[in-house]
Amino acid sequence: MAGQETYQIRAAVTYVTATPLELLFYRAMNPLINAIDFNERPFIAIWEVTQACDLACVHCRASAQPNRDPLELTTAEGKDLIDQIAALKVPVFVLTGGDPIKRPDLFELIGHAREAGVRVSLTPSATPLLTREIVVRLKQTGLARLAVSMDGASAATHDAFRGLSGSFARTLDAVRWANEVGLPIQINTTFSRRNIAEMDAIVELMEKLNITLWSVFFLVPTGRGKLNDLLSADEFEEVFATIYDLSKTAKFDIKTTEAQHYRRFLLQQRVAERQAGLGALAPSERAADAIGRAPRGLNDGKGFVFISHKGEVFPSGFLPMSAGNVRHEGLAEIYRESPLFMGLRDTSKLEGKCGACEFKEICGGSRSRAFALTGNPNAEEPCCSYVPKGYIQPAQFLKKATTLHVLQGA
Repeated sequence: MAGQETYQIRAAVTYVTATPLELLFYRAMNPLINAIDFNERPFIAIWEVTQACDLACVHCRASAQPNRDPLELTTAEGKDLIDQIAALKVPVFVLTGGDPIKRPDLFELIGHAREAGVRVSLTPSATPLLTREIVVRLKQTGLARLAVSMDGASAATHDAFRGLSGSFARTLDAVRWANEVGLPIQINTTFSRRNIAEMDAIVELMEKLNITLWSVFFLVPTGRGKLNDLLSADEFEEVFATIYDLSKTAKFDIKTTEAQHYRRFLLQQRVAERQAGLGALAPSERAADAIGRAPRGLNDGKGFVFISHKGEVFPSGFLPMSAGNVRHEGLAEIYRESPLFMGLRDTSKLEGKCGACEFKEICGGSRSRAFALTGNPNAEEPCCSYVPKGYIQPAQFLKKATTLHVLQGA
């Protein structure tokens, strides 16, 4: 690295291998890194309170249905789950769906969480069920953050993505209503082949909205999500570069979901800038409410847990491998002791490039995407272009391909 004198950060991404000292510097940038032991408790817990939803989103991991399932966790079971979340001291707890507004006990559950000392975020669907009165009541009940999805810079793109005309306008309404009542608002955007052409326009729209956090999701081909809609590894890098540039000037925080290798990209760019004398490594905190910022190394099953509407415990909503059910076991026991979760937290099990990568402790690649494309949750991240130092790519005919991998034509 000593001989490298110029770095074109945006136009041509420069890959820099971090030294141990630089990794220590990276850790110092994020105080949450040493505050949470992922073997003991998750940083994020998401409860899918229902799969009922009036949208038919093209990327939906749950393939949500119009009606509620009679086997959903009951109100009493939901409150017990919330008590377990409180006991685990999970920093980020999200109620998702489907559409959580479909549950008539939603406000009771949020109120119980507030009384238990749990900060709750909610991801409702932008349908006629989401009204200003609902947003006001959510604020009054104690909701900490409202998260809505915006998957296009235009109504045509977003509404086609969501399968419902008027969803784009309803999303903008929800942002305005949340602003009016002082409820922090988060925008979730899933990038895929269907909206990547609008990336710059989406960024421009985000800058116009008064939001706390932009959560950038990257497609995992599961549920309704299609393999043909998945971005290439190089396109991932292009999105990374765009959101990294934005992070330097945006008035809101930005995080990625199912793009763990953005952390590798982020470290490379900051180290490159530091070596080139281009300024500070880390942008300052901008958001007044930064509950959504995750620490180093968080991954599916590693600091992250997902509870389905029926109580099944998964490493992620995008990784359909159950480790147990909260109707039969405690959440803490499942998270800490199940072979599935313990295996996912063991980076020595990572295969291919991920196993050889010097960034595996801060990244680890998407275990969900690896499973979706190969049937193996420990396989290398399929959408990462980085080649670890000294790594020799095996010949294509030597690579193992599972039945799922072959059927999907990957």
